[in-house]
Amino acid sequence: MKGFAGFGRKQDCVLVIRDSEVVLEALREALGGAPAEERAGLERALAVVGGVAGADEGPLRAAWVRERLAGVGFAGDIGSVAAIKALRQAEPDLSLLAAVQLQRDAVAHPA
Repeated sequence: MKGFAGFGRKQDCVLVIRDSEVVLEALREALGGAPAEERAGLERALAVVGGVAGADEGPLRAAWVRERLAGVGFAGDIGSVAAIKALRQAEPDLSLLAAVQLQRDAVAHPA
């Protein structure tokens, strides 16, 4: 959340920004002209990106929350008040409301 110039207060939302369609197209183009030794890697990359491209935003936000919690060493109950505190420690620019909303996504979409 850091680095968003022009915002004077803590933000109440987290946007999921994905350019997966752009990445898929670039990989398809690369695969089209790739030498044989690169094809297997590009095909695997296409499969991975293709699997994420259509993903729902809830699970993506839930994964983001888990990554941030792990980053501050939190290993407790994601549905707890301690998890919200740890999330806000990991991302100090999150408002309490945003942290609670993100926590709900993490609880609704278990890993």
